[in-house]
Order: sequence, then C-alpha cells, then structure tokens
Amino acid sequence: MIELVDYGFGPGARSRTDEARTPGRAGALAALETFYYALNSKDLETLAAGWVDDPLVQLNNPVGGILRGRDAVRELYERVFAGVLDVQVTFGDAATYWLGDSVIFAGRETGTYLGNRPLHIRTTRVFTYDGVWRQLHHHGSIDDPDLLAAYQRAVRG
Repeated sequence: MIELVDYGFGPGARSRTDEARTPGRAGALAALETFYYALNSKDLETLAAGWVDDPLVQLNNPVGGILRGRDAVRELYERVFAGVLDVQVTFGDAATYWLGDSVIFAGRETGTYLGNRPLHIRTTRVFTYDGVWRQLHHHGSIDDPDLLAAYQRAVRG
C-alpha cells in the first residue's frame, strides 16, 4: 500500500522508543518520529540505537557521502551534533510504502541550520522490523547547488 502523508515530525517530535517495538504501522511511525526527535534534540544515543546494527546499513547524504555500518552513521551525527550547525528539520510530504515488515518513507526535510539558513533535503528512509523498528537505509540530497555548497562549507567548518 502506498499513501501520501505530511507527517510534520520536527523539533516538537517525541521519543517513542518503547512504542517502536510494536509491530505494524504504529511501531514504524513511532520509530520515524523518534528519529526526528533524536536529530532535532541532538540525542546521539537514541539516534544510533534507532539504526540496525549491521555493517551493511547505509547512509548516503551530501555531508558524509556513502557510509556503511551503524558506527559510521553514529560518527557522522556525532560530528554534526558537536558543531555549531544546530540543524532543525521537519519531515513531511512523504510517499509512504508499506511493505509488511519494512517501510519506505520518501519525502522532504525542511528547516534551518546555523539559526536561519534554509535547508531543503529530499530524503528517503527505510525501516525494518525484527522485534523493534529500526532504520537500515537513508538517502538525502540537496537539489540546489548553491544551497548544497553552503551547507557543505558550514558542516566542514
């Protein structure tokens, strides 16, 4: 089943780690909201725990490139959280592909970094269920070359 949803998970997102143990849609949405809680709150432990612990999980984004393994994902977010970026994003406008024990959320992150600089990222997040919903793949991209270059400069210092 495919549906278009504007989730609105952003700076007001809640940590719902216990609910992410629930099979089905409710658990998957709890895991997604928990990810945005962790990202916007700079909660590294919650963010890392929300990823499958496998050397082949993959994160592809304009800052880190292609990273594999939960440790590499953790290291990237650790650098982002330790800096002055103050990334705040809201996830919405998502085509959601429900596939039983996995789900794909493909939408947009809109927000800011460094207080007021705009951030617009096309993002796809794939979650799977094995007793708890966890992320196993993420792809994010920034279409505007000037915004991409400015964001990369800010991240790299």
